[in-house]
Amino acid sequence: MRGGKTNQSLEHLRHSLAHLLAAAVLEKFPKGKLGIGPAIEKGFYYDFLLPRSLTPDDLKGFEKRIKEFVKEGLSFRGKKVAAAEAKKTFKDQPLKLELIKDFVREKKQLSVYKTLRPRSGQAGEAIFTDLCRGGHVKNTKEINPEAFALTSIAGAYWKGSEKNPQLQRVYGVAFKTKKELDHYLWQQEEAKKRDHRILGERLGIFTFAEEIGAGLPLWLPKGAILRDQLETWARETEKAAGYERVVTPHITKKKLYEISGHVPYYTDDMYPPFKIEGEEYYLKPMNCPHHHMIYKSRLRSYRELPLRLAEYGQLYRFELSGVLHGLFRVRGFCQNDAHIYVAEKDVVREFVRVMDMHRFYYKALGIKNFKIKLGLRDPKNLRRKYHGNDAMWRKAEKLTKEGLKKSGVEFTEDVGGAAHYGPKGDVIVESVIGKEYAIGTVQIDLFMPDRFNLTFINEKGAQERPVIIHRAPLGSHERMIGFLLEHFAGEFPTWLAPIQVTVLPISDKQRSYGNKIFEELKKHGIRAEIPPSSETLAKRIREAEIQKIPYLLVVGEKEAKTNLVAVRKRGKGDLGAKKLSKFVEEITKEISERKT
Repeated sequence: MRGGKTNQSLEHLRHSLAHLLAAAVLEKFPKGKLGIGPAIEKGFYYDFLLPRSLTPDDLKGFEKRIKEFVKEGLSFRGKKVAAAEAKKTFKDQPLKLELIKDFVREKKQLSVYKTLRPRSGQAGEAIFTDLCRGGHVKNTKEINPEAFALTSIAGAYWKGSEKNPQLQRVYGVAFKTKKELDHYLWQQEEAKKRDHRILGERLGIFTFAEEIGAGLPLWLPKGAILRDQLETWARETEKAAGYERVVTPHITKKKLYEISGHVPYYTDDMYPPFKIEGEEYYLKPMNCPHHHMIYKSRLRSYRELPLRLAEYGQLYRFELSGVLHGLFRVRGFCQNDAHIYVAEKDVVREFVRVMDMHRFYYKALGIKNFKIKLGLRDPKNLRRKYHGNDAMWRKAEKLTKEGLKKSGVEFTEDVGGAAHYGPKGDVIVESVIGKEYAIGTVQIDLFMPDRFNLTFINEKGAQERPVIIHRAPLGSHERMIGFLLEHFAGEFPTWLAPIQVTVLPISDKQRSYGNKIFEELKKHGIRAEIPPSSETLAKRIREAEIQKIPYLLVVGEKEAKTNLVAVRKRGKGDLGAKKLSKFVEEITKEISERKT
């Protein structure tokens, strides 16, 4: 697990900058209204209700003013206050007054922090006052003025509700050193170049159609190849690991989700039910209940366990249009799902095997870092949100943490992030430029076996409840391919690339020889193309490079006479002339070994 003084000091630094940002904004807009301004990962933000829209020039001015504040050596001083004093302090700030009411209703302690000029002493001039729980640097001279930047302006509804006013949110990033800031800004620029939505369109991977519906991607032929390659790999890997494949329908009766507890606890994320012959049905939002019914279809023995049921299952979940984002947030997706039914005494060992499978996949894809964000129950909201009893939850959390520790996977705890039936591990992977993505989940589930009355006959001839492990190491096709587009910047490894080889005859005179090469490649299962030669060779080479094809085979008069091919490899340039048989041998080996 991560944590410690470094993370805390960075959080304090970022929180302090949020206050300085608000001070700069109020200096320019004295009648501006304040929302909230927390520290977040990599930086901070503050929400404002202002008389006009902010511009990039405003950000430059605010950033300059914050640097001036930093150099002054300001300090932060806080104190606990009663509601009456807080209301008086923020009498002209309606959003703060609303927060004060919320705090009073929830019986939370109120505190106020002032940002003070150094020459002012105990009763000195405050340049800014905020309703705040604290966590600041002692003095702004601890902040490196060259290691932070204001980055963007966005709209944000107050308290996240469309019924409330829309505020202007100013984002900033902050680090200890200028080098860290420069690296982060480089990552952000690189991320723009790798945007999967742009690459997906340019490379012909997927598209959307208004006539079909938002969040429902259409996979183009090259995208279908990517899906097929990932699924073939998963099937091979899972078969070798003892998984059995199953297939379940896209719709089901409401009763199934009442048993699982997804109705009513998950209905906001499900499409509305529809009636068939007087009974309500749902589009399938998850595979788990269906797999539980497969397990329950007959009596099970301990000799069958662990029973590993796998499915690339098509799922449908309702997402608000405002959060849809390319392939990362969609309404229809196909998930690399599996549910493992295992005796409790073996669950940690099986969990470690699951994490080993995650590690295998990610290493093969060139993913150097992955971790788990472990969602736990919120102790302040036990009965309204979560099923099951305390003993079940304690055991599930204990087993999950034990499995994570034994697997050696880094994890952090997220209180309140659990599913309604148990702790939930979100799998976070990191791309080559350091950008993090939530790819899949892994869970130890003690609730559903009881809910579905799942049993097996143990060694003593008695009935026993299995434990369920939910896992999806490759996530969904949608999210994984979106991630891989950005991770590889569209330059997929040869085994995964939709087109692996482009054959380029220099002129029509070599077209016949080019077609012969093309057919030979196809015969060996290599995905190849031979574009029309109406364009110049330079233009055809450029187009193949734009499409990020791993190999180009250029054939001219010399190659045709000697039965050779001139090989160009993406990123390496000319590799010289080779016999076609030698090239086929090399690329076939590269593909079969799934080299990255």
